[in-house]
Amino acid sequence: MGEMSPTHEDRIPVVEFQGPTRSRVDQLPVSPHLHRFPHSLVWTPIPLLTWLFPIIGHMGITNTAGIIYDFAAPYTICEDNMAFGWPTMYCQLDLSHVESREMWDKAVFGANEVYKLRVHNLFCDNCHSHVARALNGMRYRGRSNWNMFSVTLLFFSRARYVNKSVLPSVGTRIHITNNRQSNDQSQRTPS
Repeated sequence: MGEMSPTHEDRIPVVEFQGPTRSRVDQLPVSPHLHRFPHSLVWTPIPLLTWLFPIIGHMGITNTAGIIYDFAAPYTICEDNMAFGWPTMYCQLDLSHVESREMWDKAVFGANEVYKLRVHNLFCDNCHSHVARALNGMRYRGRSNWNMFSVTLLFFSRARYVNKSVLPSVGTRIHITNNRQSNDQSQRTPS
């Protein structure tokens, strides 16, 4: 039988934390089977586009309880319902690089409020820009100059796969390579 998506009752409850966060010890664990990635950046492929260009995909950010938020379309922030499906990769960030859990959550919600009023633009103001806005708001790593390129670099330098989601991209690349080799051989063979 296929894997069933968890209901809201099955998911990890939202946990309230008090005081500043300065150690990795009090960070919540990632629970991929429950789709919970606390204080993380999450990523999912965009069908066809990601299969051809594996670095291109859809990104979101979670609050400290792991609830996913993504800028999915003009004037639209999705909560726990990413535009292209559940995350296939995640990058859990270190809370010690933020003043407190409250600062993290406030920055995520602030970015959500800003992007609820924005038009989505594939090249300039997109899901990666939404994530950058949140990181700037919390001053992650003491920085306030995050942009869609630096966010992508941060993500792919530390990302982990949730499961075997890379297979469509690898399969497409193998197929294209095999077709090119077949075409090259047929062009070399005299008729």
